[in-house]
Amino acid sequence: MGRLIFFIQEAARAMRRNAAPSLAAIVTTAVTVILLGVLIPIFQTAQAKSDEVRGQLNVQYALFGDATQAETAALGNELRGIPHVAKVVYVTKAQALKTLSGELKDKSIVSELKTNPLPNSFEVFADDAGNLPGIREAVYPNGPKGEPFNPIIANEFDRQHSAQKIEQVTSALKIVLTVITALLIIASLMLIGNTIRLSIYTRRREVEVMRLVGATRWFIRWPFMLEGVVVGFAGGLAAILILWLGKITIVDPLSETFHFLEAQNDASVNFPELMVVLFAAAVIVSTLGSGLTLRRFLKV
Repeated sequence: MGRLIFFIQEAARAMRRNAAPSLAAIVTTAVTVILLGVLIPIFQTAQAKSDEVRGQLNVQYALFGDATQAETAALGNELRGIPHVAKVVYVTKAQALKTLSGELKDKSIVSELKTNPLPNSFEVFADDAGNLPGIREAVYPNGPKGEPFNPIIANEFDRQHSAQKIEQVTSALKIVLTVITALLIIASLMLIGNTIRLSIYTRRREVEVMRLVGATRWFIRWPFMLEGVVVGFAGGLAAILILWLGKITIVDPLSETFHFLEAQNDASVNFPELMVVLFAAAVIVSTLGSGLTLRRFLKV
C-alpha cells in the first residue's frame, strides 16, 4: 500500500513538473475521443439508413386479369420458395391505385379515371438487396425477354427505377465509411502514442539516472503508467462531456426535423454504451502507451 501511495505521489509530482507535455497528451486524447465519438455515430446512422433503404427495395410482378384465386395463391407460394426471398406481399388493384394516388401531386388524375387500369401484383422482397438479381433470374429463367416460370405473370415492373443504383451507392457508402473509420482509429492511436512518447522523451534523463542508481524497470514504469491513467481519464472525461452536450443541444433537437438523424436510434451500439467504450479505450490506450513507450528508455 505504501509503495502504491509513493507511485501516485511520484506521478503527481512528475505531471506538475511537466505540465505542458501532460496537458498536450490530455488534449490529444480528448480530441481523438471527440473525433471518434462523432464519426462512429455518423457511420452507424448511415449504416442504419442504408439498411433501411436496402430493405425497402423490391421487385413486383403484375398478374393477368383472368388469374383465379387458386392460381394466385399457388404463385405466392412458389415465389416464397425462391432462395433469398424474405417476404412476398400480394397487392390488389385497389391497393395499388390508393398507393399511386398518395404519390401523385395532382390527385385529380386518379379521380378522373373511370376504371382502375392497374393490375393485381406481388411485391417480392429479398433478404438482401444484392440478391434481387438472383430472384429476377429465378422468375425469368430465360432472361427478361423470355417466358416467366408461371403463366399468370404478365410482366415484371419495378416502381423503384433506381433500385440498382441505390443498392450500389449504399454498398459503396458502407465500404467508404468502414475504411474511414478504420483509418481514423489507427491515426488516433498513433497520435496518442506519439504525444505520450514526446512527453516521456523530455524526461529520458530522469529515467536513465534512476536506472543507473539501481531502480528496477517496473519501479520506474509504474509512475508513468499512472500518469497514463490520469491522462486517459482526464482526456476521455472532457471528450465525453463535450460529446454529451453536443448531443443534447444539437443532435437531439435536429433529429426532430431531419429524419436521417433518427436512424441513430436504431444503431447497434447506443450513445451511452459508445461513451463507456470510448472512455475505457482512452484510459487503456494512454496507460499501455505510457508503459510500452518507456521500454526504449529503460535499456541502460
